Amino acid sequence: MVTLYALDGCPYCETVHDTLADHGIDYETIWTEPLHSDRNEVKRVSGQRSVPVIIDEERGVTMAESENICSFIERSLA
Repeated sequence: MVTLYALDGCPYCETVHDTLADHGIDYETIWTEPLHSDRNEVKRVSGQRSVPVIIDEERGVTMAESENICSFIERSLA
C-alpha cells in the first residue's frame, strides 16, 4: 500500500499525485493541515513536517521531497 501525505493546493504534492496517476499506481492520500505546527502525524511517520511524503509499506520506504518521490515512483513502482 502506498500512502501520500499531501496539502491541498501544494504544487509539489500535485506533481507527485500526477506521477502516481500517470503510472496507474493505487494510493491513499492523507490530507494534512496547512500549518506546519499542526502536522504531527507527518512528523511521526517521517521525522519532518513538510509535505509531500510518500510511504510504501511493501518496500519499507518513507520518502520526502517531490523530485525524489517522483524518481522513486518511476524507478520502483512504474
